[in-house]
Amino acid sequence: MKRTSTLLNLSLFLLLLFATSVKAQQTVSGTVKDEKGETLIGVSVVVKGTAIGTVTNVDGMYSIKMPASSGKLIFSYVGYSTQEKVVAAGTTSFDVVLSEKATKLDEAVVSGLATSVKRSNAANAISQISSRDLTGTTIQSTVDGAMYGKVAGANLSSNGGSPGGGMSVKLRGINSISGNGQPLYVVDGVYYDNSAIAAGLNAVSKAANQGSAANQDNPSSRIADLNPEDIEKIEVLKGASAAAIYGSRAGSGVIIITTKKGRNSGGKPQVSLSQSIGMQTQLRKLGQRNWTADTAFKFLGQNGLDVYNANGGVTHDYEKELYGNKGMMYTTNVGVSGGSENSAYYAGFSRIDEEGIVKHTGYEKSSLRLNLDQRIFKFMDLSISSNYVSSSADRGFFGNDNTSTTMGVSFVSTPSFANILPDALGNYPDNPFAPSNFLQTRDLITNNEKVNRFTSGISLTTRLITQEKQSLQLILKDGIDYYNLETKAVFPTTLQFEANGKGTSGLVALGSNNNKNNNLSAFLVHAYYAPNNLIFRTQAGVTQEKFDANNVLSTATHLIGSQTNIDQAGSIQGEQTRIKQIDKGFFAQEEVNFHDLIVASLGIRADKSSRNGDPDKLYSYPKASLAINVSEFDFWKKNPEAIFNTLKARVAYGEAGNFAVFGSTYSPLVPVVSNGSTGSLIGLQRGNSTIGPERQQELEGGIDLGLLKNKLLFDFTLYKKTNRDFFYPVQIATSTGYSTFMTNAGDLENTGVEIGLDYTPFQKKDFSWNTHFAWWKNKSEITKLNIPAFNFGGFGKTLGTYRLEEGKSATQIVGIGPAGQADPSTGLVVWGDAEPDFQLSWTNTLTYKAFEFSFLLHWKKGGDNINLTTLLADLSGNSPDFDDKDLDPSGNLSNGNYRLSQLGTSASVFIEDASYLRVREIGLAYNMPRKWFRNVCGIKVQLSARNLINIFKYNSYDPEVSNFGVNSISSNVEVTPYPSAKSYFLNVGITF
Repeated sequence: MKRTSTLLNLSLFLLLLFATSVKAQQTVSGTVKDEKGETLIGVSVVVKGTAIGTVTNVDGMYSIKMPASSGKLIFSYVGYSTQEKVVAAGTTSFDVVLSEKATKLDEAVVSGLATSVKRSNAANAISQISSRDLTGTTIQSTVDGAMYGKVAGANLSSNGGSPGGGMSVKLRGINSISGNGQPLYVVDGVYYDNSAIAAGLNAVSKAANQGSAANQDNPSSRIADLNPEDIEKIEVLKGASAAAIYGSRAGSGVIIITTKKGRNSGGKPQVSLSQSIGMQTQLRKLGQRNWTADTAFKFLGQNGLDVYNANGGVTHDYEKELYGNKGMMYTTNVGVSGGSENSAYYAGFSRIDEEGIVKHTGYEKSSLRLNLDQRIFKFMDLSISSNYVSSSADRGFFGNDNTSTTMGVSFVSTPSFANILPDALGNYPDNPFAPSNFLQTRDLITNNEKVNRFTSGISLTTRLITQEKQSLQLILKDGIDYYNLETKAVFPTTLQFEANGKGTSGLVALGSNNNKNNNLSAFLVHAYYAPNNLIFRTQAGVTQEKFDANNVLSTATHLIGSQTNIDQAGSIQGEQTRIKQIDKGFFAQEEVNFHDLIVASLGIRADKSSRNGDPDKLYSYPKASLAINVSEFDFWKKNPEAIFNTLKARVAYGEAGNFAVFGSTYSPLVPVVSNGSTGSLIGLQRGNSTIGPERQQELEGGIDLGLLKNKLLFDFTLYKKTNRDFFYPVQIATSTGYSTFMTNAGDLENTGVEIGLDYTPFQKKDFSWNTHFAWWKNKSEITKLNIPAFNFGGFGKTLGTYRLEEGKSATQIVGIGPAGQADPSTGLVVWGDAEPDFQLSWTNTLTYKAFEFSFLLHWKKGGDNINLTTLLADLSGNSPDFDDKDLDPSGNLSNGNYRLSQLGTSASVFIEDASYLRVREIGLAYNMPRKWFRNVCGIKVQLSARNLINIFKYNSYDPEVSNFGVNSISSNVEVTPYPSAKSYFLNVGITF
């Protein structure tokens, strides 16, 4: 009986406890709308301090069970301000109105490989570019071009103006000397290859014949394959303090691209169509030198006078003839998105067709994207991102060469009185002043890149535990990026420099490049909601990346007649480059959030790679950060006189790496034929079996301020970034049997500051104005050099070159000069520095009723180029300013003669200030009222332009140049590139 009584008492106690628990809980329901009264589908609703959450349905309604009689609900939705609402005891119905986002504090930014954090809690200065910022003002052909002027801390330079892109991107200064200085691109979790692959033009140009192994074929960069219209946002991790989570591939920063996703639309698809038509013209015209019979004889001798007299002194505008094509541009975009409660999709198609400012150059690209998000079970979500791209780019023949055959070099060598125009039958006369008739070259050669690319990423998220105070997720990711790049270069025997046994007697170069990358990862993410709103978020995982590249280049010379097949040639040569690499590693991180007051994190990434000297050695990359939201403390909130609505102090530290150049660990074998027998010899590079990755260490700190109800946001960031053990192929004694040896040669340091300002001066019903300033500056220094100082990049000290020297800037430009100015030990003078003094961008968006006006102003102050285009024109007496007199201090010599007088005496005249001020983008749009179309659709008409206004004193077509492609150091060298263009567009967009 006593036992029965005890069981009864226990049962009554449990029943009472359950009743009390039920009484403490309450279910709250409501509707979420925007300021226009329209319901919002898919709004996230979370009970603060717990893992309990839900989303609004197709009617904008939600229902959530709160664990206590009262509490706070957090409502968040992309594009709208996050709201935190107190729900009083006894409340069962609670409606919310979300306003469109007025600040950037609610943006989610990367905090781990599988997590993000609100910008208001972030400890790093992560730049983010939204789809509106990327393509909202004007049409963009390539992603790298669309990023110009939009990332604080970034320095972009173009390989040339050829259609199809080709950019060098440097984040927070120089990150490597001879290793990979370009950032890692990650698209929807997939490692996205951004190689720039040569087409074999060097066989004709001989550009790399004098000791330079750099790619000077002006290829495009493969990030150009991505369609800018598909992108939802871009996040830029500029240094190791943020990029440490990507370990050994993050030494030059990471650019994370997220493409558009579908949203719950109640099953009704949302369709957007846009069509643009545009035209591009030469950015800047320089004109040509005015020749007379006297100057023709004086500078070009009797041959020059004879040609002048034979043509009757008639001149031709060859600048217009070569660069004057008004290239038409057509872009079509179609997007369809939608979804239901458990699934969402986005499908996009685009077609780009562009003509260049040089005839027979252009770019065509078709892109198809399909993104799917599916809730398989209540506890499991699947996300798939897929993209197929097919493109073709005709890039012309420009840049440096040692045969004077590129169109740019032959153009600057040809006086305007020479007649090189084709006759009525289409026959081209030989150019009497250069080995090439550049008009014939333009019309007859082929330099084409064709790409077929497929990229796909899969992410599976399983919610293993979902409780009031904790949650555990398993996230599995798989990504594949495959492309085939076919390059085709044809130089027929009819060309002036190929005919009659000259040059290569005709050339065909066919390249087949297959690139396959695969990345796998698995993560566990655990969140624990402790009392007093203390949140712990733990993540750990493993990663594996495989990279497989197979590049084959077949070059046939001495072509037979008009044949262009590889086998129809007198000489055939083949080259093959295989790169296989496997990386493995793990990542762990702990994040602690106390009431959004103090947010701290501690993490580590460790990698091993087949590219290291010891493929089994793990290299670790730690990170730590701390953000303190001072304005969230009670003492601050209770102060009515507080100036700042937001005040956050932040500091972060991190390390990242950069792999050695592929093949550094071994001595290569080269083929040889001896006495009719074939074999192999050991190459001249000695392998380094102990080489490890370059290591970057970065300490970053800053403050974020918000005033006027956060309508004005200010951020200030300082950083110090040290790149230890950078790579360089040093010269060694030939008595060893080798000539070079790749080694970790020294340390490089970058320090800088970044300042940002977002302000909304007006936000009324009919008029709003948002403005954004970004200002950044970087300074580099070689802090340690284990080998003697050396010149690097450029074309020698006579014309200006870079010099790596301990205690000096990594981007200093030196050259010969007067004895009184030169360093006695080297005979060199520091004439400039490629690093800009600072950069500033100013973005404005103004709306008045149905009108939108926006523009981006970009100012680059300082930074020097080695301008060899002008020198080449001077050597032929053909510079447009040859007869002007504003350079010679004595006033006696013309500009051309003065520059030539300095050749062999001083390099100063070839090194020029590359400052500029330009309107990068400008656009005016009108949104037609939907009622005009019975609310069936909305139509937006937009006029826009790129590079409309350009102000600079630089003595060439554009100060943004990069003859050596994506090389880390020597990008600021100009040798007759394809000129840049300005573009104009009319765009019509329709949404259903």
